Amino acid sequence: MPVFVYTGRTRSGQTIKGEMEAGNREAVVVKLRSQQIIATAVRPKPRDITIPGFGGGVGEKEIVVFTRQFATMIDAGLPLVQCLEILASQQENKVFKKALTEIRQSVEGGLTFAAALKQHPKVFTSLYANMVEAGEAGGILDTILNRLAQYMEKAMGLKKKVKSAMIYPSTIVTVAMVVVIFLLIFVIPTFKSMFEGFGATLPLPTQIVLEMSRIVRQYFLVGIGAIVAGIVALKWWYGTSGGKWAIDSLLLKAPVFGLLIRKVSVAKFTRTLGTLISSGVAILDGLEITARTAGNKVVEAAILKTRASISEGKTIAEPLKDSGVFPPMVVQMIAVGEQTGALDAMLGKIADFYDEEVDTAVGNLTSLLEPMLMVFLGVIIGGVVIAMYLPIFKLVAVVGK
Repeated sequence: MPVFVYTGRTRSGQTIKGEMEAGNREAVVVKLRSQQIIATAVRPKPRDITIPGFGGGVGEKEIVVFTRQFATMIDAGLPLVQCLEILASQQENKVFKKALTEIRQSVEGGLTFAAALKQHPKVFTSLYANMVEAGEAGGILDTILNRLAQYMEKAMGLKKKVKSAMIYPSTIVTVAMVVVIFLLIFVIPTFKSMFEGFGATLPLPTQIVLEMSRIVRQYFLVGIGAIVAGIVALKWWYGTSGGKWAIDSLLLKAPVFGLLIRKVSVAKFTRTLGTLISSGVAILDGLEITARTAGNKVVEAAILKTRASISEGKTIAEPLKDSGVFPPMVVQMIAVGEQTGALDAMLGKIADFYDEEVDTAVGNLTSLLEPMLMVFLGVIIGGVVIAMYLPIFKLVAVVGK
């Protein structure tokens, strides 16, 4: 059906804007009138021009805002279908708008809200759909939606902390590489033509830098191709089960970043599982969903092993301890939570503690890397500059004599 853009006025005089699917303009006016809205302008929506590869997804922040608004509307007593229609009409993201419209149509057709969400796995995760399913079954959908929004906000905050820890060193290293390549390609050849007139043997550091300049200029495109091929090959290998396991194991054992990754994994595991259990999702289903969202193959395997052990009648703490992935303190606190029947609350406390640990680890990592990167820059760029000036110093010394 065609989509119309409308402007209307409510009984209280408030101006509202939105979009609506209808057979014609008159149908839009009639539908708005049934909602006690007087249409002041109705026109067909212009066609969207889309460029392949751009704007094809739905961001986490958009999902969080939608969830908060949806929870407020449900809590206020609005019908589910009307909530979806209102929220779809105000979405600017075309992919998200289309998904919400299809979900509304599925609900109108008799599906549950959770079942309709599961038809859009690229927009709503299995964790989201399962929590909504538990909320619908328990009649506490608004509470579950608020809990989901809070979980997603904390998960986004955790991801932001990790990104901030990685951006600084990667930026410094990238700038250093660009500067060195620029010197080797454009600056060093100028010195080379000058040194050829000296007629004397150049110092070894200068010879090394001149040879590096020749190699970079001669094989620059080949080097770029090799780097791209290496990245593609690494990405392909990481897509295999063996490669993913090897790289994830290596990351957990990395000297500086390994501890940070382990803390992030613990915080994510406890936050996700605690949120699912407190929302009424069965422990086995919760562990399966948590494993799929772990983001690390080693951690995922440990969680799945825990799930298999629980199905055999064991506790959660025993297989977690045997995995060697989770710290002893985490295992002991989970064991206490199981014994006291407050596992979800205990998992939430662990997640809060490790969120703070991640903050501390990021701060320590930045403090540790800053002087190391400064030394790295000084050695690389300073070494190239000094190597170029050594022959000039030597020439000045000879002329002075």
